[in-house]
Formats: sequence, structure tokens, C-alpha cells
Amino acid sequence: MDLAYICEWEKRPKSNHCPSIPLVCAWSCRNLIAFTTDLKNEEEKDLTHMIHMIDTEHPWDVYSINSGHVEMITCLEWDQSGSRLLSADADGHIKCWSMTDHLANSWENTVGCSVEGDPIVALSWLHNGVKLALHVEKSGASNFGEKFSRVKFSPSLTLFGGKPMEGWIAVTISGLVTVSLLKPNGQVLTSTESLCRLRCRVALADIAFTGGGNIVVATSDGSNASPVQFYKVCVSVVNEKCKIDTEILPSLFMRCTTDPARKDKYPAITHLKFFARDMSEQILLCASNQNNSIVECWSLRKEGLPVNNIFQKLSPTVGDKPPMILKWRILSATNELDRVSAVALPKLPISLTNTDLKVASDTKFFPGLGLALAFHDGSVHITHRLTLQTMAVSYSSQRPVDEQAIKRQRTAGPSVHFKAVQMSWTSLALVGIDNHGKLSMLRISPSMGHVLDMNMSLRHLLFLLEYCMVTGYDWWDILLHVQPGMVQNLVEKLHEEYMRQNAALQQVLSTRIIAMKASLCKLSSATVARVCDYHAKLFLIAISCTLKSLLRPTALNTPDKSPGDRLTEICSKITDIDIDKVMINLKTEEFVLEMPTLQSLQQLIQWVGDFVLYLLASLPNQGSGPVRPGHSFLRDGASLSMLRELMVMVRIWGLLKPSCLPIYTATSDTQDSMSLLFRLLTKLWLCCRDENHPSEPDEALIDECCLLPSQLLIPSIGWLPANDSIISKLQNKQPLRLQFGKPPGLAAHSALLQYDTFARAPGQPKIDHLRRLHLGAYPTEECKSCTRCGCVTMLKSPNKATAVKQWEQRWIKNCLCGGLWRKMPLSYS
Repeated sequence: MDLAYICEWEKRPKSNHCPSIPLVCAWSCRNLIAFTTDLKNEEEKDLTHMIHMIDTEHPWDVYSINSGHVEMITCLEWDQSGSRLLSADADGHIKCWSMTDHLANSWENTVGCSVEGDPIVALSWLHNGVKLALHVEKSGASNFGEKFSRVKFSPSLTLFGGKPMEGWIAVTISGLVTVSLLKPNGQVLTSTESLCRLRCRVALADIAFTGGGNIVVATSDGSNASPVQFYKVCVSVVNEKCKIDTEILPSLFMRCTTDPARKDKYPAITHLKFFARDMSEQILLCASNQNNSIVECWSLRKEGLPVNNIFQKLSPTVGDKPPMILKWRILSATNELDRVSAVALPKLPISLTNTDLKVASDTKFFPGLGLALAFHDGSVHITHRLTLQTMAVSYSSQRPVDEQAIKRQRTAGPSVHFKAVQMSWTSLALVGIDNHGKLSMLRISPSMGHVLDMNMSLRHLLFLLEYCMVTGYDWWDILLHVQPGMVQNLVEKLHEEYMRQNAALQQVLSTRIIAMKASLCKLSSATVARVCDYHAKLFLIAISCTLKSLLRPTALNTPDKSPGDRLTEICSKITDIDIDKVMINLKTEEFVLEMPTLQSLQQLIQWVGDFVLYLLASLPNQGSGPVRPGHSFLRDGASLSMLRELMVMVRIWGLLKPSCLPIYTATSDTQDSMSLLFRLLTKLWLCCRDENHPSEPDEALIDECCLLPSQLLIPSIGWLPANDSIISKLQNKQPLRLQFGKPPGLAAHSALLQYDTFARAPGQPKIDHLRRLHLGAYPTEECKSCTRCGCVTMLKSPNKATAVKQWEQRWIKNCLCGGLWRKMPLSYS
């Protein structure tokens, strides 16, 4: 376990960020982290309760919201999709924050509810009924469905037709449970009910869900002398009103209180957490005194109740099957530990059957099996979730850097320790926020520091990458562990696994796997040129889908094939190198579009034309020297046939409106550039059409391609957006020191230097990567950029045409690569 980076606040004389008490932090599946601080204003002597959002790839680019909470914030909770956040305070107010215009650095409070003056101690979104289990023993299976199986789990509440209803549930300090439901029309139904007839103080609480759609709430009044109580909560909607029913479940006393020797040693219960939101049968408890803590893990079991012989004779049916009751049993407990300051539980839904656990320990695959305990002396331990034995240790804040710091540490009070810790969704990274408000990012190795051979560690990372591919979660935390030497193997193995899936699943995951390969290739200087190819491929697939979807069949009762499918079929059947001969076989009336629509697509059509020209002109150079962008396309039959179809389509549209054709700068006026390029493209496509037996392009084709630069002006393709990501700077294992609000000026890594040769130089005119428009060297339009690949595009659409709106609609929520958008400052040039 080692430190990846630290990010701290700038010291300001007038106002400064001090950590809020209690400090809360939450990590979403899109790798956004939300945490709280209090902004102290020296002059006005008041505190503003702030919520900060960072994206783990750009931790310095912090977005701070004045939360509007009057009292301190006690809970933060992300929803399943990672796009909304709940915050609750000590005055009973709950607010739901969502992104404005799908921008990761612009948030607004949309809805909320409140229980006046009653502090919230636990908060959770209602369960949506989706639960996966990762089977480690099946990690060698070919089918994704076997590795990650869907567990039968009911949503907390369903709408008509079984659709899960959205909403949240909270527990207050006075023993009330409140549920708010979001109706599809935007209305909020709220209802509040007491947990049991005798209301008592709730100092700690947690919420979990059962497979049958019920909710379990665990509460404690903070004293170790009283039991930890459990309640079952059922939510229903009756006559447009929300109804809550509660019922008491078996309770438990911690082992350390029932033991006479240690009875009064740990007077307070300080942490109480279910192991996962969808695991209501296991709970973690921690009891502490001033200096020490003890942690216990309990599990709920069904046990038979022995029946007296008299009754067995009376009722023979009881004799066969004793009646069952639920009982809490202790699974494991630790010895005396240092005082625990924070706990983080794994979010990876790993299957806990005996065979899975055995395979996991044999192959040293531990993500999802370790939980993190942070202590008051500044150390963090990862312990096994079932046995509570220590698996890895980190002493991050124990080493003062210089002599001044050593002196300061002696005079200062308690040492720096984490107030809040959270694990990432694949459990490979841990974020901690300490009592000085500093944010630390720690890597947790999948094997917990056990040395493994390359093959095994590749298998572990591959298994988690596949999990992210299936769930759609962000995989940034896996990239933390990828070394440059692994990239090539990982990409190949990922492709092999993908090719084993059935056609339907391949189609669903087709763009996600390309984005994944692109982000892996960025990490090694040997594969950086392939990043360009993957981005171009994503763009090509998107253009092809959009342009084909504009075609309309002439008559409505046509047979099952759409015009797009028929175009693909005819282009692959007719291997003629003359574009006009291919065109004759198509029904041109299917290609008729309005003139303004055609004109508005010109930029996209121009990109296709430029790209074909660039590929063909680069064919003679590709064998020698370093790998250049475009290399993989020359052997990729599917992409070349896609380009052929687009050329044919554009040619037909050119007959309708010549001004929508791509513009080439040719040396002679009489030359038909499009048919020349189509002829060469078809010859190249014929070489690699059969994927199993590709042939080398012949000399004549290479000679013709050598002549291209003398016939046409070869365009320069603005391949890649400028890259300021942190992931490739973290590879040399040196922790980075960053500051909130200040982009780092770091010495670039070798892969980055290589990368920058394909990106545009700082002074060059900027380009809108998705609309292919030139923005000028100093753009005046507001732009947004992707948090992962750095793609830049304008926030507001300059176009009115529906076809272009349809194109832009694709990118409203995410970039090509699946990354989130963030708004850029106007001065970004």
C-alpha cells in the first residue's frame, strides 16, 4: 500500500478551509469524490459548510459548493449511477444535488426534504434491485455471465411494471426514520415514522437492504452497556401516500461488554457499519476508550430451536423440523488496537462462498476482501473482512519530511490522522482526508503486497477491467496499478476475452472496450500512437451510426433490412473499385435528404474524406520506423469497409448538393479525387477483408499511394486533445504533492512526451473535437472538456439542423470515451 498523491489547501490569510467535524467523504462509481470542509472567515467569525467535488484524475480542479446547510453536514451519499449526491445536516435537512448540463464541475440542488431540528445520523438511497456477484473461482471462465452473475434481489419499492422507484431513507438522532420518494413527475412524497414504540436516542446508525425488498436499520445509543438494536422497515405507497411499517429484529450486545474481565474497558461504541448496502446479515462494530479500540464482526444466522420432549410427542411434525429463529453470532474479533479514527468498507461485491474464498487466497486476489481501519497515530491497516487479520499496513503521515516538521510535531497536539476514509469501487484505491483537511490517495495492491508473477497480476487486473466493462463503472483506479510493461499484454488479453462473448454482448460493449484500450495505451510510450487510432475508431463508429440513421426507406412496408444494413451488404458484396459502379446498385431515393441537413453535415463528411486521404498517404511509410497514428487501420477490414460505405453515401449526397462534399486541394482541375481515393481504399480493403488470411498490399498499390502527395494536399489531422492527466505521472511510484486550485507544472513522463507529439501545440488554433469546427487560437465560446481523454467541444450548439442536433445528443452526458464533461475556464487557451 503506497501513497499516489496528496492534495492540500492553499493557506490564505483572511479565510481558510478547516476540516469539518464530523468530516464526511463519499466516492462514486464514476470516480468523483465529494467531501466536506468548513470555510472559516476571520472577519465575520462564522462558518460556511462547503461540499467539494473532485475528479480523481484532476484532483487540483476542485469544485466547491456553498451547501446552504445551516448546521454541520453529517452524511454524503452517491446514487448507483454516480450522477447525484445526497447531503444531510445536523438540522434535519436533506438535499439532493445533481449535475447541471451533465458537467462534473457544475452542480445544483434540485430537490430535498427535512425533519426540522432533528440531526440525521444515517442516510441511503433506496436500492434499485441490481446486484452482481464476482466469482473469483470462475475468473478463468470464458463467459462474462459466469464471472459476474446477477443475484436475485428485489428493489426497495417498485412502480407500475416493476420499475424501481427512486428515493432515499434517513434515520435521525431521536429514533425517527424518514423516507422520501421521487415520483417520475418530479414530485417528492415524504413520510416519517418512529423506529419503535419507545423512541430512544440514536447516536450511530446504518442502513442495509435485504433480497426481499425490505430495509434493515441498525442503531446504537453510543454506550457499550446498551444493546445494538435492529429494525425491519417496509416502505409502500398507498393512495398516493408513502407508508412506513417497522418491526423489531433480534439485537446484540458486543462481546467485549459481556466478558466480565473487559466489561467497562471500552465504554463507547464509535463505529457501526453493515458490510455492504445489500448485505444486511453482516455487521462491523468498533468500541473504544480514550486510547484504544476493539473491532468485532457479527453475522446473522438461522438456528434451530430445541423443543422439549413433551411437545415432540404431542406434535409429530415439529419433531422432524425444529422451529427456526434468527440469532446474531460473533464471527471474529481483534485484539486491543490503537484508537480507530475511521473505517472504510470494500464496495466490490465479491462472492463469499467457501470455494471462492479458497481460490482468492490461493491466487492472492484480495480486492473486496479487505476493509480499511485508520488509526489516531496516522497509520492505516487493511484487515480481512471475515477474520479481521491484518493484510497490509501503511504509515503515511508518520514520517516528518524535514527537521522543522519534527520540531512542529513534538509541539503539536495529536498526530495527523485520517478523519474519513473511502474505498474506490474496485477496492484498489483508498482516499483519506486528515484532520488538516489534506486529501491523500493511496494505492492498494490487488495481492496486498504479495509478490506475484507477471501473469497472475495481469489476470487480476484483467478480471477487474472486465468487471468495469460489464458494469459501466469508471476504471481509473485500476490504471493506478498498470506498469508500462503490462500494457501490450493487457490490451491483447482484454481483446481475447471480449471476442469470446456472444455477438449481442459484443455489440453492447463495443465502444467501451475501445475506450478502455485507449486509456491503457496512454500509459506506455511504446503504445501511445495507438491511442490516436482508438480515438479515431470511436469517432468513425459514431459518424457511421449517425449518418446511416438519417437514411429512410422509400416505402414503409419494406422488408426487414434498413437502408443502412442494405448499404453494408451491397458494399461488402460488390468489390468493384469504381465508386460509380457500386453506387448504381443502391436505391438512390433512400438517400434523399433536405439540402440544409446535408450542408450541416459537411464538417463530419470532411473529416471522413481527410481521414481516408491521410490513411492512404501514410501507407508507404507504415512499415518502417516508429508506429505512426493510423497504423492499425491499415490491417482492420471492418473499419476500412465502414469508410468505403461512407464514401459511397457521400458520393450520392454530392449529386444532390455538391457543396457537402469533402474539399480537397488538388494539383489538377480535372482529377476526380473521390473516385481515386475510393479505388485505392477498395484495393487496400480487399487485402485485409478476410481477417484470418490478410495479405500484404501489392507494390502497385503502394506506388499509387506514394504519388498521392503530389496529386492532393495531405491534411494534418489534429489527432489528440492536449493531455493534462495525472495517471501517467504516477507510474514512477513517487508520491505527487498537489494543491487545490493549482494545476501542477510537472516534468512530463516519457509516455507523455511521446503523446504530446500527436497533440496540438499550445499556440495552434484550437479545434472542437466532436463537431470538427475550428475555434481559433483564443476561443471566445465556452467549452467543455472530457475528464479522461481531454476532448474539447463547445458547450452551446451553434447549429439548428436536426441531423446535427442528433449528432450532438450523443455527447450530452459523456464523451466518446465515456468520460465525464467538465466546464473549462474561458482563458483555457
